[in-house]
Amino acid sequence: MTDSLQTTSAPSDGARRREEDMSANTAALAQSTGAGEDHSPMKSTTAAGRATRSIIKHVLLVVASLGMIYPLLWMLVSSLRPDELIFRESGLLLTSLEFGNYIEGWNALSHPFSHFLWNSAVVVFGSILANLISCSMAAYAFARLDFRFKKPMFALMLLTIMLPVHVVIIPQYILFSNLGWVNTFLPLIVPKILATDAFFVFLMVQFIRGIPKDLDEAARIDGAGHIRIFIQVILPLMVPALATTAIFTFMWTWNDFFSQLIFLTSPDVYTVPLALQSFLDSTGESNWGAMFAMSIVSILPLFLIFLFGQRFLIKGMATTGIK
Repeated sequence: MTDSLQTTSAPSDGARRREEDMSANTAALAQSTGAGEDHSPMKSTTAAGRATRSIIKHVLLVVASLGMIYPLLWMLVSSLRPDELIFRESGLLLTSLEFGNYIEGWNALSHPFSHFLWNSAVVVFGSILANLISCSMAAYAFARLDFRFKKPMFALMLLTIMLPVHVVIIPQYILFSNLGWVNTFLPLIVPKILATDAFFVFLMVQFIRGIPKDLDEAARIDGAGHIRIFIQVILPLMVPALATTAIFTFMWTWNDFFSQLIFLTSPDVYTVPLALQSFLDSTGESNWGAMFAMSIVSILPLFLIFLFGQRFLIKGMATTGIK
């Protein structure tokens, strides 16, 4: 009888201990939950601080952006003002609209402004085509071919990036003058056929080096030579680098003033930068309103090219940097 009582009391003691353990675990969980709730105000304070810093940063960026585009906005507003009010009224508020500046500027020079836009387009697209062909071929040679003096020639090419254009402009002018190329578009386009823009060659070399050589070997097993490998394998993969080259060439050539001023002497072959300079007269009255109006017109192609080619530009630069 005593043994049976002991056996029945033993499970009750075990159950009691399990209940005590469960209550202890519940208390510990409650304490941990309470500790988390105690830290929640600190977390909310930290999140509020991050949000405040983010707002301040974005406000400063917006203010800095407005400061950078203020000259462009001022030029746009000035193109809609009469000449006598351009430098009298400050700020961006318009008291009157003068759309006649655009009409006058379009027909103020010896040719309609469309003539100068066409001249710039010929130079720009000729330079783009020459750079894409020559720089990509030179980059493939430096990245994939093995030949004597490869490294010294590549280093010499990179050194030309640091060479100012003013150092070579006089020898170039003498050479092109002897060839009878002055006052034509040839001095502005033909040198680019020789891959003279070393920056683009370097850009494409870095991109090609990031393309696996296994693709070249597979094409070579199929019987392809260097020409087919370059055209059918490498070139289709270089679209980001080619797009970057095209966009930069467009912007630099469209805005180029110095080289075009040296080699183009007749108004018949003037490009947009030279046409805009023709609105200024150091001995007489300058037509500021017409010049600002045509400046806005000349900026539109740059804006559109950058707007539609921005994703290719960012992709090309980022991919080349990673490679």
